[in-house]
Amino acid sequence: MGGHEPDDKGEMNMNIKQFRYAADNFSYLVYGQRFALAIDGGAVQEILTFVETHGLNLTDVTNTHSHPDHTAGTQELLDDSGSRYMDCKTLLSTKTIDLEGEEIRVYHTPGHTQDSITFHLGQVLITGDTLFNGTVGNCFTGDLKGFYDSIKLLMGFPGATIIYAGHDYVMESMAFAKKLEPDNRAIDLFLKKYEPNHVYSTMDDELKINPYLRFNESKIITLLEKKGLPVATEYERWESLMSIE
Repeated sequence: MGGHEPDDKGEMNMNIKQFRYAADNFSYLVYGQRFALAIDGGAVQEILTFVETHGLNLTDVTNTHSHPDHTAGTQELLDDSGSRYMDCKTLLSTKTIDLEGEEIRVYHTPGHTQDSITFHLGQVLITGDTLFNGTVGNCFTGDLKGFYDSIKLLMGFPGATIIYAGHDYVMESMAFAKKLEPDNRAIDLFLKKYEPNHVYSTMDDELKINPYLRFNESKIITLLEKKGLPVATEYERWESLMSIE
């Protein structure tokens, strides 16, 4: 899926392994030659088996945000590996994680939750429930402006940037996008590349298929106008899109 097949390394000497759990949740393992970091480690046994099989030492465990479906498995991973736990508050203070001399950057991306964070390594973003492949998360904080700022931040990354999200909502999100833009051929092309065993998109993909990132596109603006929704400013268009069910 996406504009090109990722090599799982980006521009740094790190690898990323995606694990599915609880039907549509994703865990991620970021690892080098010896050490590994687990993000949203609900796929406990799969992660531990992978670490053991590859001769790795799981040194750090963290989460994209504090919702229970993302923190499930955290304590078990810590108990089994003796690794260090870094909560979102700590990471927002340090802003980086060092793994084998490589820097993983941490960005505050509130909106879905107040403590939501995004991890950036090489040309990869691990976005949790802020930005999905083809949609965005629910704004449980009620802070639509904060969520908008988070999405704008992520939209600023290069088009080749790979998006690894917290859930696989591809089929549902593309059905909604198709309802809004039935003539958008990019949606059909994206779905043809969808692979449930390795779910990702690129930022270029998102700008073509994700209605919540397309608030400046004329077709979206026309759609909002027909619904009688505000479109005068970029932020009003974002608010209007977020109000559509």
